[in-house]
Amino acid sequence: MTRRRGWTGRLALAAGLWFGDVAMAAADPLVHTYSIVARDPVTGDMGVAVQSHWFSVGSIVTWGEAGVGVVATQSFVDPGYGVRGLALMRGGVSAPETLKQLLAADANRDGRQVAMLDAQGRVEAFTGKAAIAAAGHVVGRGVSAQANMMGKDTVWPAMLAAYERASGDLADRLIAALEAAEGAGGDLRGRQSAAILIVKAKGSGRPWSGADRTFDLRVEDHSAPVAELKRLVRYQRAYTHANRGDELMTEKKVDAALAEYRAASQLAPEVLELPFWHAVTLASIGREAEAAPLFTAVFAKEPQWAELLGRLPAAGLFPSDVALLARIRALAPKR
Repeated sequence: MTRRRGWTGRLALAAGLWFGDVAMAAADPLVHTYSIVARDPVTGDMGVAVQSHWFSVGSIVTWGEAGVGVVATQSFVDPGYGVRGLALMRGGVSAPETLKQLLAADANRDGRQVAMLDAQGRVEAFTGKAAIAAAGHVVGRGVSAQANMMGKDTVWPAMLAAYERASGDLADRLIAALEAAEGAGGDLRGRQSAAILIVKAKGSGRPWSGADRTFDLRVEDHSAPVAELKRLVRYQRAYTHANRGDELMTEKKVDAALAEYRAASQLAPEVLELPFWHAVTLASIGREAEAAPLFTAVFAKEPQWAELLGRLPAAGLFPSDVALLARIRALAPKR
């Protein structure tokens, strides 16, 4: 962050970048990007997604809190719009009024691009006159798309249109908007990083537990960050099913748990750990015949899982049944 700020300051001084009567503060990182904030009208969940030709864009652009709202702050970024914006909305100030108040207090507002959305679906965006073209935003019902330094001024309208016509849940629709931005030309400089943050309609009171965030994923540096983010969303869905399966097993809801494990494996079949633990569960409850094909497939690709299986009984994660262990480990290919 220090290096980034220093580079921005040197660039501003060298190029003489003055915005109106006010020079941009050297402490404001320059992050040209496209983003979207939106609220699911059915679940009330709120999300923000972003892509930029800048390293680790999600670390400064995306902000959100369950039961409160989400913020995207970009162009000459002031992360304070995220921190202070959420604080004001938490206190009951609407997103449009929050943005109005923060802009009024910002001497460098001409360089900002910010979008805010609250838990009631009220949304507003701002694009400063000094944001580098093509720059602009479009606000819809419970959604706003915004972008700057784009190849074309069709990017943000394309994002809104894609979001509104997309099917699936909020994550699917946010990703569709990012893909549409790429299809419309995207960032003039190219691509590097992306992020998605989705928070629940209501807070759990235990934000440290992770229960308040459905998705919190970042691609820090990648040649195709939106595609990589989409892959990570798929993985998150798979592991969410797996975790739910574990919860159901502790509640002794075996059939429901196994259905969750199957769903996890189907979503991410290339992740062999998912069917491995599914098979461990089946074998542990006496359903060895169902577990055997899963173990066989896993061991054929990654034999080390057979070694791990042998260590599970001591940890209380598998029956201390020597014969059962021998039969299952025999499914591994001979080395």
